[in-house]
Amino acid sequence: MEQNKRPDVSFVWNILDVVLRDVFRHNELGQVILPFVVLRRIDCCLKPVNEKVRATYASFKDKLSPEKLEPVLRKSASVGGKSLPFYNTSNFSFESLLQDPANIDLNFKSYINGFNNEVLDILENFHFDSTLSRIVRYGLLYNLIQEISAVKQITPEESDDIAMGYVFEEIIRIACEENNEAAGQHFTPRDAIHLMSALLFDPVKDDLNRSGIIRSIYDPTCGTGGMVNVGKKYILENICTDGNRPTIKTYGQELNDQSFAIAKSESLITANDAANIKLGDTLSNDQFPTEKFNFIMANPPYGTTWKKDQEYIQNEAMNPDGRFYAGLPRTSDAQLLFLQHMISKMSEKGSRIGVVTSGSPLFTGGAGSGESNIRKWILENDWLECIVALPGNLFYNAGIGTFIWILSNNKEERRKGKVQLINAATFYTPAKKSLGNKRCEIREDVEIPAIMEIYNSFENGKYSKVFDNKDFGYLELTVEQPKRNEKGGLVKKKGEKVADIDLRSTERVKLDEDVKAYFEKEVLPHIDPESWIDLAKTRIGYEINFQQYFYEYKQLESSEDIEKSIKDRMFGTETQKGIIELINAIFAD
Repeated sequence: MEQNKRPDVSFVWNILDVVLRDVFRHNELGQVILPFVVLRRIDCCLKPVNEKVRATYASFKDKLSPEKLEPVLRKSASVGGKSLPFYNTSNFSFESLLQDPANIDLNFKSYINGFNNEVLDILENFHFDSTLSRIVRYGLLYNLIQEISAVKQITPEESDDIAMGYVFEEIIRIACEENNEAAGQHFTPRDAIHLMSALLFDPVKDDLNRSGIIRSIYDPTCGTGGMVNVGKKYILENICTDGNRPTIKTYGQELNDQSFAIAKSESLITANDAANIKLGDTLSNDQFPTEKFNFIMANPPYGTTWKKDQEYIQNEAMNPDGRFYAGLPRTSDAQLLFLQHMISKMSEKGSRIGVVTSGSPLFTGGAGSGESNIRKWILENDWLECIVALPGNLFYNAGIGTFIWILSNNKEERRKGKVQLINAATFYTPAKKSLGNKRCEIREDVEIPAIMEIYNSFENGKYSKVFDNKDFGYLELTVEQPKRNEKGGLVKKKGEKVADIDLRSTERVKLDEDVKAYFEKEVLPHIDPESWIDLAKTRIGYEINFQQYFYEYKQLESSEDIEKSIKDRMFGTETQKGIIELINAIFAD
């Protein structure tokens, strides 16, 4: 499918009009349509193996225990020598269900009960039972299956896993719009993922372009699984040449049960290990506590509170071996918690991280704050490789500034001790049609190569700035001025000057700057000459003020130019006056 092309999901509205109207509201579209789309796609995949599975089940159901029967049935569900990770032991399919309209309710229940536990788990997370009860109660099941069966674009023949991901996400986007929810909580635009994939994988393409190796991709906030699936496809189609086919394993954890169900179903259908898709809160219930990964990709939610997990996270933050020991951000935004979690998953052999954030993690929090301490920890460990500023209106639900961070614990030699900032805010093409707030796109054949050229050049320029890690750090100095009595004399206690807290102030200096010289030159001439720096109160801070580094000074207009501009607006330019005089002359004649 062409990058960012909106898939055709008009069938959603057709089903609403033909089948669901007056029973299900618009904001319930997702919970009705999504599980049936998943079932139909699985049903199509099973068509070549159904007879063999049913025969195997009939032969062994009374001879083997359920746990021994499971692998036998999975082996029988094989296509082209590859076993499918799911099967159905019933005598029904969507096609046969439609041949017996009178008994479709009963037969459909038998059909559902014939699936293995992996599929049943997916349906449970769709809360399918309650939805199905309403469908049956109003006699809609036959018509719904009939309409879903007629949709060609959800079949494996018409849509591969990536294209199907678009379909799922477009349905979710529609459902979110009807619910006044944020679609961006569920998925990330594919062009943003393509750019992240290029930044993550291209620098290590020599390692990836080998058969026989195994590499892992993990997303701790995986949504519908699109990010890891696109990442895997990028490696296999853009990196690998000459027939090389490394094994790319994908892993993910998702909090939203509906998104989890979609991610797991796609993992099943595409022959990935569905057991690698986990349900749960990554921050308080890490489902991969001992795992390390080669690549980590994520777009954690922006401005999401972590108050409900506060006690658990604070306790882990007290453990030097815990994920959050570096610091805790304010409870209103968990982005830097997710980033710490991702860093904890880096392998000692070398890992690369790509994460999308808002601007807040770059600069929020002063010296000594949790946010600043986390940035300090990242930079002092030399993990931060690059930050790319993305165009505005790139995401479905956010017009705010967004950034891709690239981190690595195995930097190439020229990048060690340094961070590259890339301002790609103007690298976009206006979208032909808006998708929510998304009004622009980053094209694979235009903008992404241009950004990658800047990244690979690794030099200062209009769109790129290269800094030493320490350049983002500063000392926050506390300047004390003495308290004086009514006569202007110094107030002392035990022979020492007493600080006037009302006159206390702070100053920022660079980490490598001479504090004494700075104080004497820049501060002392403007305050009480008896003032001093309280070194005990000095704090180290780190921030990445992205916009500051790309600020371009524009010369102010002179007073003469301003005066002329005002006169031109009031009385017209000389050209305008000439035209007016000519018109007046014509009409006077």
